[in-house]
Amino acid sequence: MSHTVKDKAKLLGRIRRIRGQAEAVERALEAEIGCADILMLVASMRGAINGLTAELMEDHIRHHVADPDRDPDPDRAKGAAELIDVVRTYLK
Repeated sequence: MSHTVKDKAKLLGRIRRIRGQAEAVERALEAEIGCADILMLVASMRGAINGLTAELMEDHIRHHVADPDRDPDPDRAKGAAELIDVVRTYLK
């Protein structure tokens, strides 16, 4: 996926933050902190993973299906924009 190379630093930064969140969950489990606090950490991690997934899916749509900002076919552009919106909403 050549377009991921362009955003490589940004994507790696997101992955490193997710890794840090996973390590925080591990430390919390080892320290036997309350389950509510651990659930909050896991929820934050889930949100970060969903955000990364949405970004990758949007990039995939724009580069391999249709770019709504550049597609000359208005119906195809509209469909791609709607798909991107659905992905963002679903992974919110």
